[in-house]
Amino acid sequence: MSAATTPTTFDEYPFLRELGLEENNLGCYDGTWFASGEYYLSYSPTTGKPIARVKAATKQDYEKILKSMEASKRQWQAIPAPKRGEIVRQIGEAMRKKKDALGRLVSLEMGKIKQEGWGEVQEFIDMCDLAVGMSRQIGGLTVPSERPGHFMMELWNPLGMVGVITAFNFPAAVCGWNNCLSMICGNVNIWKGATSTSLVSLAVTKIAQEVLEANNLPGAIFSTICGSGTVIGELIIQDPRLTLISFTGSTSIGTRVSTEVHRRFGRTILELGGNNAIVVLNDANLDLAIPATLFSAVGTCGQRCTSCRRIIVQEGVYDAFVARLKSAYTQIKIGDPLEDGTLCGPLHTQSAVREYSEGLKTIQEQGGKIIAGGNVLSNRAGNFVEPTLVEISHDAPIVKTELFVPICYIIKCKNLEEAIEYNNEVPQGLSSSLFTQDQGNVFRWLSPAGSDCGIINVNIGTSGAEIGLGFGGEKETGGGREAGSDSWKQYMRRGTCTINYSKELPLAQGIDFGGAN
Repeated sequence: MSAATTPTTFDEYPFLRELGLEENNLGCYDGTWFASGEYYLSYSPTTGKPIARVKAATKQDYEKILKSMEASKRQWQAIPAPKRGEIVRQIGEAMRKKKDALGRLVSLEMGKIKQEGWGEVQEFIDMCDLAVGMSRQIGGLTVPSERPGHFMMELWNPLGMVGVITAFNFPAAVCGWNNCLSMICGNVNIWKGATSTSLVSLAVTKIAQEVLEANNLPGAIFSTICGSGTVIGELIIQDPRLTLISFTGSTSIGTRVSTEVHRRFGRTILELGGNNAIVVLNDANLDLAIPATLFSAVGTCGQRCTSCRRIIVQEGVYDAFVARLKSAYTQIKIGDPLEDGTLCGPLHTQSAVREYSEGLKTIQEQGGKIIAGGNVLSNRAGNFVEPTLVEISHDAPIVKTELFVPICYIIKCKNLEEAIEYNNEVPQGLSSSLFTQDQGNVFRWLSPAGSDCGIINVNIGTSGAEIGLGFGGEKETGGGREAGSDSWKQYMRRGTCTINYSKELPLAQGIDFGGAN
């Protein structure tokens, strides 16, 4: 049976119509909705049943969107940055009105629990609030010139057109991290979300569409395209008209994105693998460490970029910590993410379930011991597994590989120095956290000899980052930064300006070029 004729469960979820979705949806937006490819189905990971259909984009559809973006670029750039910020603010307000429905859609289509779905929408709203303030503060340095009658400054101009490719695990928020900042910076954008969360992509875009239309602005400012990575993704990363590509996904695909974009001298923002560690020292407050570790390891069924993959525990507290964490794992309610009380929903796909099963087999072959969980819940529909704890040596090869499932390694260490060594020995470098009550330990952890990650926390977990500072990591995580701090600079080009307001022409560095000066 084809996607066009397969029955769906669309009518079981009234909030879908509230978001402007239909059983059959067009997958391209540039100010109008269209698509000329084949229909594909969006599935619920909770039930395994199709929710609705989306008509995919073709190469011709992509080209139509890019032409619309080119036609809109100058108009959007000419609007003052604070006025662009006002548009982003209105998008945030429109999203507030749809927060409940959109959060439920995130839970339905991605699989994270309802509280996390609402939290993700709130993160997009918060980005809108942050961006509107930033829109009045985009500025460059002014510095003294060594030459009399000269003025030096830097200024920032839009890049022009930006491509944003996001992953399934945060199908709304990462678009907000990128588009909110890129829009205030004066760029027009094309967003390709994960194919498996296309309904979220369409719902978010429809909210932006309302605001752009109400302000008589081109829809191509917030263009969206649905289609496969092999077709649409390739078009985006290879298109020289797109000066910047922001990509969230695996390290393997990120390597290809980086290669292709930099081959044409484009820019990238890469947010790739994590393999994050929590370090628990002997003096840690376990009343903080246990719940923080539980959320970091189990939240979003272990499918956050910042999910805790490794717990490095000092010998003196190891037994007490492990006993309490194992007890906490027995209290995790696994179930429908839309139901109250559920703490862990399903994995997103069946391929993730296979990754879980095959990963556990490899772990055991390499000496790992399962001490909690370890089972696929095959007695129910959907992609459900048990969050799992594994005791293993730090140097087992599998520990260096990020499994994007709720498997967490527990590793014993002797002291902080050894813990830092273990934390840093993996190829990824996104998030890390230390639990201690000793200030000396804290500053050692934060020092150049401490954690080599982009996110370096103390007495909180590895996940749940706020937007006020830049989000991103080092090494195979990609080096990009999104959200707060000065992340906006990545969406603009820097100009260094020297203005001579005198009647003389002195040269820098005191050069005397004969009669020329």
